[in-house]
Order: sequence, then C-alpha cells, then structure tokens
Amino acid sequence: MRDTRIQPSGLATAPREQVVVQGEYRVSNDPAAVLSTLLGSCVATCLFDPVAQVGGMNHFLLASRPGRPDASERYGLYAMEVLINGLLKLGASKSRLEAKLFGGATMSGVMGHIGAENGRFAIDFLAREGIPVRATSLGGQQARRLRFLPTTGRASQKLVEDAEALIGTPPPRPKASDIQFFED
Repeated sequence: MRDTRIQPSGLATAPREQVVVQGEYRVSNDPAAVLSTLLGSCVATCLFDPVAQVGGMNHFLLASRPGRPDASERYGLYAMEVLINGLLKLGASKSRLEAKLFGGATMSGVMGHIGAENGRFAIDFLAREGIPVRATSLGGQQARRLRFLPTTGRASQKLVEDAEALIGTPPPRPKASDIQFFED
C-alpha cells in the first residue's frame, strides 16, 4: 500500500521525499513533503511550528570551525540560523518552535568525539534560543536513517548497521585497459 497524504482539498498526494545531505537544510509547508537524511557523527536538527504547520531539517558536519566562524551550513551555528530564518519566512514563530535532534554517533576512532561535540552544540544552542527539545536520539555507535514530516513534526529513525553499504560505495575507476572505445 502506498503512503499518501490528504490535502485540504480532499485530494490524495504521494509523499515527496527531499533528501537533506551534509551541509544542507530544507524547510517546507507542503503536507506531502518528507525530509530524509543519513547521519553518522553529523547532527540533524528538526524544527517544527505546530500552529503554522511548517518545519525543516538541517544536517551539519561540525559544531564549529576552531578560530573563526564560517558562513556555511557545514557548521552548526550557521546551519541553525539559516534553518530558523527559513522557517520564519514560511510563517513560523520562533516562540512556537519545537526541536528534535538526531545523530552525533561515534562512528570510528579516527573521528574522535565529533559526534558528541555536535550533539552538545545543538542542545546548548537550542537552550540559549529558548527552543524546547521534544525528543533526542544522540550518540551511540550506529548511523541513523531519518525521516521527518515537516508539517506534522513527526520523525522516525532506523538504526543502520552498515552505513557504507546503505549509502553505497562508488564503483572503482576503470583502468585505461578497461576502457573500450567504439568507432562509427
């Protein structure tokens, strides 16, 4: 059975998945929109205004860049600001925003404590801004597949055993001897 959403006009519409990749954010007031992402040590913040029925998601890689703030969604502060501003443009009120946080896993020893730092940053930022956190799934050692319905605020996640297999690895580059040229 295919999942559908009923719009006010009574017409059923198929959900429209919008993938939010690292360093991006998306906002929507479309009842058929589903925002999704795959997280490891990165954190996704899902914000929702229940009155305006608008929501959005960001996906940031690092809490900050030591020594200088960067105007890039890859970093927490900027990612949070553009997400909030995007929601305000769609009619949200900052005083009504509610948050859900996901990600921040420790994926390998090489990444150190990046996931924990990302999670702490998001929690601290939202507390400073007075935005209540309604749910969290932070930390651990597994990747997460996340789906967020921006007009209802509902979120679901699936823990992923092997994130690399889920994402897929690119095929190996062909060697010069592996390339066959065709002539007309």
